[in-house]
Amino acid sequence: MFGIVRPCTHRLSEGLKAEWMAHLCGLCLALRSDHGQFARIVTNYDGLIVSVLTEAQTERTPGQRRTAGPCPLRAMRTAPVARGEGARLAAAVSLVLASAKVRDHVADRDGLLARRPVAAAARRVAAGWDRAGARTGAQLGFDTALLVDAVDRQTGIELLAGPGTPLLTVTEPTETATAAAFAHTAVLAGKPQNAEPLAEAGRLFGRLAHLLDAVEDQEADAASGAWNPLTATGTSRAEARRLCDDALRGVRLALRDAEFADDKLAHVLLAHELRRSVDRAFATDVCSHQGGGLLTEDGHRSGGGLVAGAGHPSGARPTGSFGPPPGNPYAPTGPSGPFGPPPEPPRDRRGLVMGCLVWAGLACTCQMCCGTFDDPWSRQRREGLCSQCDCGDCCEACDCCSNCGDCCDGCDCCGCDCSC
Repeated sequence: MFGIVRPCTHRLSEGLKAEWMAHLCGLCLALRSDHGQFARIVTNYDGLIVSVLTEAQTERTPGQRRTAGPCPLRAMRTAPVARGEGARLAAAVSLVLASAKVRDHVADRDGLLARRPVAAAARRVAAGWDRAGARTGAQLGFDTALLVDAVDRQTGIELLAGPGTPLLTVTEPTETATAAAFAHTAVLAGKPQNAEPLAEAGRLFGRLAHLLDAVEDQEADAASGAWNPLTATGTSRAEARRLCDDALRGVRLALRDAEFADDKLAHVLLAHELRRSVDRAFATDVCSHQGGGLLTEDGHRSGGGLVAGAGHPSGARPTGSFGPPPGNPYAPTGPSGPFGPPPEPPRDRRGLVMGCLVWAGLACTCQMCCGTFDDPWSRQRREGLCSQCDCGDCCEACDCCSNCGDCCDGCDCCGCDCSC
């Protein structure tokens, strides 16, 4: 998986998490259906935004979902997944942009791609993805040549760029490509009036994608001698952050100019999670289990002290990152007391060999990290490792009156109600 918008699923409400997974799985299955099993490796978190935007502009119909079979990424459970033109457009865009990423690594001679036989094989794979993406794009009325042309221009721009070159000159091809993809979602949804604002949102999203990739890779590129736009143009990280913040505001404003039937998930991804991606790239977003303090019972964060009630005006006892403080398990309201929740009914246990096979499948995915899964042997529902940390809730991304204005209108992920 790659992409800049990577939400922790425990920050999403159950409904939004199910929708997000439906689009992610829909993209993966659209790649398999149109282009074969191998194409599924280009599934990425940013590509599904194209599917989300297409669906957000249309009224929900039963035909937009289908039930997919068991998958290791879903702990071998079935699930409703997105289907239709939005998922297919996301697949076509993902193929072309993944092809561009491969060619970029070949040009930089990264890792094994420095060897000629491996580089030649990678070029053939990238060319095949270009053709496959073009076929699907043509069926949807989308000319992927716009994306390919933008990618081809990128190499020439990088060769000419140097100290003093405006950073936005380097990001322009990526902006053009994502603007075209976002705008075509309006065509598929039958909302041509949305094409212009979504093209603007896509252009700024592409700028963010390029800048954040440059920020995250700058140290590694310097160590390996690879080309990096920040280093090549002499742009400071402070200036890059300013450009990112401007792009974030522009994306929110552009989305407000578009007409949506249901934009809850699109809003969460492009307003809340996109800002978290910027904070993560610039190392300004820290989870509480990494030193951000404790979480009190009313949901506020304490000053990080270990003394109960420290940093909170009411002296309320804080709850730790891994749940409430331990109490008497045999109290009347405790988990083992007479008024506690009833025990789960016993479930058939798997045998040793079958349990090991299921565990191996889960270990090869991110399900055991940021999802829910059934225990390989007992079949009891378990939470992934990242669900034990407190990365905050979605409202932390919305500083209502000082940052995003009324960007939270219509968002049911929290009780933000930014009406100021």
